[in-house]
Amino acid sequence: MKVLANDGISAKAKSELESQGVEVSTDHVEQSSLIDTLNEVGYAGILVRSATKVRKDIIDSCPNLRFIGRGGVGMDNIDVEYAREQGKVVFNTPAASSQSVAELVMAHLFAMSRSLHSSYREMPSRGESEFKALKKAYAKGIELRGKTLGIVGFGRIGNAVAQYALGCGMNVIGTDRMGGSREVTVKLPMGGPEVKIEVPLLPLAELLAKADAITFHVPAQADGSPVLDAEGVASMKPGSMLVNTARGGTVDESAVHQAVNSGHLRAAALDVFVGEPNPNPVILQAPGLALTPHIGAATLEAQDRIGDELVERILELR
Repeated sequence: MKVLANDGISAKAKSELESQGVEVSTDHVEQSSLIDTLNEVGYAGILVRSATKVRKDIIDSCPNLRFIGRGGVGMDNIDVEYAREQGKVVFNTPAASSQSVAELVMAHLFAMSRSLHSSYREMPSRGESEFKALKKAYAKGIELRGKTLGIVGFGRIGNAVAQYALGCGMNVIGTDRMGGSREVTVKLPMGGPEVKIEVPLLPLAELLAKADAITFHVPAQADGSPVLDAEGVASMKPGSMLVNTARGGTVDESAVHQAVNSGHLRAAALDVFVGEPNPNPVILQAPGLALTPHIGAATLEAQDRIGDELVERILELR
């Protein structure tokens, strides 16, 4: 079996697959050359992350392609239903990256609460000559303990974020299409006990009005519309913060930018963008935004876990 890991795979996973007789190539193939390469080499499977797209044209043109694996959660870069209708096996690794994404969310929340995202930019150029002015500018930080975090989408990642937030002393509320509530288990370190906490799930409008910070963990909408549009941004609690590590377009970027500029929002953090890998330069240059280049799952530990899941699925298909 030959497999193209077009967006990479952990060295551990590659080694394990090759020890089982699976040929793995990690040479990246440009989107425009994928069909020719898949057919010429005779790849049985392709592994992608978020960069490579596997659409109907590839599915129709590559009869030897048996499976498509996504190293990560969201599969909006794959025509999943169509592929399955054509007899292809499509799978992802939903459990592998939850902790890594959750830690990035908390990192952004801590950074925004103390204006670190802005201070990191300003200190190198202004710190020597305007130290006192910067100290005064960043002297209005806030603490996360006691604040309310709203989690939009309470799947694996949402649950992992809730664990961290509860451990930091935050109040947590959520919203999810299933409704009801969610039991979150907080595991105390060093052999301590597990604490189970019931998190209420509220209508989105109520969550937006109550939360001091909101984080999004939902898939892209089928029609491409934002989960949080301009009206939703306007209804957020004044002075609150926003984090989007879900998908570009989950929130209305322009509305968020304007809300930060006007002071309605304290700050906003974006790890995903409309138009990736070419985000809007206006968004990239906005001083009130904390920005990272889609690195939610980009930890060594998460990539090893993703690799382990991919290996298990591929070996089942031999």
